[in-house]
This record gives sequence, structure tokens and C-alpha cells, in this order.
Amino acid sequence: MDPSGETPVDPVRPRGMLRIDENLRLPLGELSYVTSRSSGPGGQNVNKVETRVTLLFDVDGSPSLSEEQKARLGERLATRINKEGVMRVVASKHRTQKANRAAARERFADLLAGALKKRRRRRKTRVPKAAKRRRLEDKRHRSELKRRRRSVDD
Repeated sequence: MDPSGETPVDPVRPRGMLRIDENLRLPLGELSYVTSRSSGPGGQNVNKVETRVTLLFDVDGSPSLSEEQKARLGERLATRINKEGVMRVVASKHRTQKANRAAARERFADLLAGALKKRRRRRKTRVPKAAKRRRLEDKRHRSELKRRRRSVDD
């Protein structure tokens, strides 16, 4: 606690929760950020200010995820998770670090929600008899047309 009576807030590890879906919320403390200079338009700003934000999340070390959820994320987001089990999400669209942080968090939440959503199993369906009959009739018709085109010598 500082002399003013307020508890200082660590900007790198803010308090609060990030809502992934109706059943899952992650503490913001499990997310870490790395900033770097962004490419693209921005004039002098782009050469001086680190606005690009890389969000890092340790999937394997997260106490908020079950083993099943970790396995599902590892399978579905394999291209975003490195060998150490850390997931990366990069945002550099905006000109401010704050906006890119928010964009990275939003994209991260969307990616996790999509990867953790249970896929519905495909219900096997059969080809209707009428469709099968039509296909075979069309085949016979096409075959008959081609047969008639042949020369009489064959």
C-alpha cells in the first residue's frame, strides 16, 4: 500500500477475469504481454513507440483449465502453441498499445471459445431412393445419347 492509501495496480498483471464463454473465465494474471514496434503506417510514431502487442498464455501451466480443455486446445490451436505450451496472439492493427492490448485479448477469447466448443457429431444420412433412381436414369440417358453418336461401323 502506498502513502496515498490506494493499493497500486500492477499494469502487467491486472486484476479481474477474462470471460471466454458462459462456463469459463480466466484470471487476467495468467496473461502476459510483450510489446514491440509495429510495422505499417504511423509516421514518426511507428519508429518510436512500441504499439504492437503479443499476448502470451501458458496453456500447459494454466490452473484454470482442465486436462481435457488443455488437450483440446493443444489439438485445435497447435499452430499457435509452441513446444513449451505457450499460446501467442499478436495484435498490431491499432496505433495505440492500449487498443492493441484489447484487440489481442478479444481475439484470444474468441480463439479459445471456438477451440473449446464441442463439435456436433455428423449424423449419417442416406441418399434418397428417388435421387439414386434419377442419377441412374440420367446415366442411362447420357449413355444412350453417346451410343447413338457412334458410327455404324463399330
